[in-house]
Amino acid sequence: MERTDLIPVQLVCRHYKIPLAFMDTLQEFQLIEITVLKDDLFIHKRELKKVEKIVRLHYDLDINIEGIDAIHNLLEQVHALKQEIRALHNRLRLYEDF
Repeated sequence: MERTDLIPVQLVCRHYKIPLAFMDTLQEFQLIEITVLKDDLFIHKRELKKVEKIVRLHYDLDINIEGIDAIHNLLEQVHALKQEIRALHNRLRLYEDF
C-alpha cells in the first residue's frame, strides 16, 4: 500500500467535523480499516466514500452504530447476490447459445 493512498485520520475528522472516537468506533465494528504508521493513524482513500456514507447515516439520519453495521452487512450481501446472479446469467447464456 503506497503512502500516497493514505489520508491522516485527523484530516478526515476535521473535514467531516466528527470526533476521533467515532472513527475508532467504526474500526471496532470493522466498518473501516485504519492503518497505523509511526504512531499516526491513516485511512486508505478507497475508504473515504464508505466513511462519508456512514457519517450521513449516523449524523443526518440518526442511525446508531449497530444499525449502520446491520445496514453495511445487508448491503454487502445484496452486492454478493448481484454478482452471483450476474455469473449465473452468464453461464445460462452460454448454454442458451447451443
